[in-house]
Amino acid sequence: MNVNSLPKSHVQPRLVDSHAHLDDTAFDTDRDAMLARADAVGIEHIVVPATTAASWPVLRALCAHHANLHAAYGLHPMFMRAHVDEHLQNLPQWLSDHHAIAVGECGLDFFIDDSQPDRQRACFTRQLAIARELNLPVIIHARRALEEVIGHLRRVKDLHGVVHSFSGSREQASQLADLGFLVGIGGPVTHERARRLRATVADIPLDTLLLETDAPDQPGALHRGQRNEPAWLPDIARCIARLRDVDDAVIAVATTANARRLFRLPPG
Repeated sequence: MNVNSLPKSHVQPRLVDSHAHLDDTAFDTDRDAMLARADAVGIEHIVVPATTAASWPVLRALCAHHANLHAAYGLHPMFMRAHVDEHLQNLPQWLSDHHAIAVGECGLDFFIDDSQPDRQRACFTRQLAIARELNLPVIIHARRALEEVIGHLRRVKDLHGVVHSFSGSREQASQLADLGFLVGIGGPVTHERARRLRATVADIPLDTLLLETDAPDQPGALHRGQRNEPAWLPDIARCIARLRDVDDAVIAVATTANARRLFRLPPG
C-alpha cells in the first residue's frame, strides 16, 4: 500500500510543528504567506530552534512578532567554525532573558567533513548541563552519533527533550523514552524506501512521538525536491496514521499533547 496516495481526511485537527528553521533566508521572500498557509491547515504552534549565536537575535525578533512561534537557543554541531567559547558562556543568560522554551538545536554530527568531534562533544556536554540547570528541554541533532548521544544522556541524567529527525531503531527509541526523551518524525518517514524508520514509527508508543518538518529541509515524498514548510506537516501525520492503522485525528491529538507537555506550550 502506498500511504502517500491515500485521500486526505476532511477533519482538520490541530498540530504542532516541533522543529522548523523559519528564520532561514529561504523564507525571506514569503515568510508571512508561508505562516498563513500553516495556520490554514491547522498548525497551532511551531518550535523554531537556533543554530548559531548570530541567529539568536534574528530568531528572537521573528518569534516576538508571531505568537505561535516559539524560540529555542543553542549551538548546532554542524557549525562548529562559527562557535566560540563566549557563545557558550552567554547562552544561559540569553535563554533566561528571552523566554526560550528549549535549549537547541545542539548535539553531535559525525557525518560532516571536518566534524571536530572533540569540540562537538565539549559543546554538547555543556549545553546539556545548561538545560539541566535551567530545567529546559533539549532539542538534539544526532547524525551518525545516536549511540553516543544516548550515552551522554545517561551520564548527565535528569534531562528531557527530543531527538529530532530520528532515524534509529525501536530499541533506541525505547532507550530514549526511558531517559525522558521523545523522537521527532518528519518528511523522511513518508518515503517508501525508509523501511526501518517506517517500521519503527508503526510500533513505538504514541506518547514518544513528535511531528516536525525541519523546514526548509527534508520535504516529504509529496514535495520531493521542493522547499519544505510547516503547511506540509499534515502529510507526515497522515502517513504515520496509515502506518499505524489509526485515524489521522489520533496522531494529531497525541502528538500535539506530547509537544504541549514537553515544551509547556499554551493551548492553541
